[in-house]
Amino acid sequence: MSLSKRTQAQIERRLITTLTEACETAKTQIPGFLWLTHMVDYEAFPASLKVVWIFDTQASKDFALADGEARFMGELTAQAFAEAQVKVRNASAHVYFDSEEECQRSCGGNWPKRLAQKQSGRS
Repeated sequence: MSLSKRTQAQIERRLITTLTEACETAKTQIPGFLWLTHMVDYEAFPASLKVVWIFDTQASKDFALADGEARFMGELTAQAFAEAQVKVRNASAHVYFDSEEECQRSCGGNWPKRLAQKQSGRS
């Protein structure tokens, strides 16, 4: 079922608001975490929805994941989805992690290119 442009815009606004809150919470609690973004193809919504949590370095990302922060970020994502009225079976399946350092190494710091690779599943 295709969503109307109006419905897509409403969902997008809700996601931006709730994911911004999740981001601000994480920035105060997770060392090395910088920002997050989301990607979605509304023709395949909500299955295509991805939230990418970005760290400063690969080491910060690795440390956070080893320290169990992935669960916390998954919980923040699930809470954001719920508040945005986005129903998914397992929010953690929509969560991905990356770093500024890896983007610089692989794409010369070009985040649109890096995220396009993630959207298509190549990275």
